[in-house]
Amino acid sequence: MLLHSNDVVTADRFAEATGWEPKPEGLCRGELCVPAPGSLRADGSVDVEVAAARLGMPIVRDDAHDVMAVGPATLGGRALPSAAAPDPDLLARDGSVFRLSSLRGRKVVLLGWSSY
Repeated sequence: MLLHSNDVVTADRFAEATGWEPKPEGLCRGELCVPAPGSLRADGSVDVEVAAARLGMPIVRDDAHDVMAVGPATLGGRALPSAAAPDPDLLARDGSVFRLSSLRGRKVVLLGWSSY
């Protein structure tokens, strides 16, 4: 979900974007409800930061453009616990060994591809 910091997020919008329906008893997806005190405000809007914290949703901010992105819930444990990649030995075209750690401090995109 992409938001500006001053966006008012209604319960319906939050449910549509995340699949989690804000209710007085918490944030619910089907039969599963997670207690989230403070996430549903009295006016019916959702405090996205509180809800994201309760659901384990990552938040990324770009203060220069006043935008934030909220990622998917991680209750099922399917998200990475950190952004640190493993450091395997990779073979370069010339046969030399390349390590991802040599790029430490830089942003790196890893792309995987398969023909099947």
